[in-house]
Amino acid sequence: MLSTDIWLGALIRRAEIGGAFAAVTHKGDLGGGAVLVKVLNRRAGIAALYASAVRGEGERVWMRPVDSAQEADLDAYVERQRRYDPDLWVVEIDDAEGRHFLTEPVDGERGNPESTGRG
Repeated sequence: MLSTDIWLGALIRRAEIGGAFAAVTHKGDLGGGAVLVKVLNRRAGIAALYASAVRGEGERVWMRPVDSAQEADLDAYVERQRRYDPDLWVVEIDDAEGRHFLTEPVDGERGNPESTGRG
């Protein structure tokens, strides 16, 4: 498994190649640390949050920890998690299509999550 900082660099690069803007808003532990990916679609006024998890076999997967499309709800969750886990990484992706650019499986999505971000 790649170190978190290298993995995030690749995620940001995929987003930029896809025409989105992406940036790390909170740095965690370079080698590890959990990751939250916040996706914004400002035109539509919606947002989504994805949290990394590891399956029993060591595979990284993603889940939606907050059942809301309101940015304020997602920000509140992020702040609670940051107080609990100082090694947490947070990256924001601003994309007109709301894509997350994650290549690993996202719980509850079908199809290629990298291409749509919505399953």
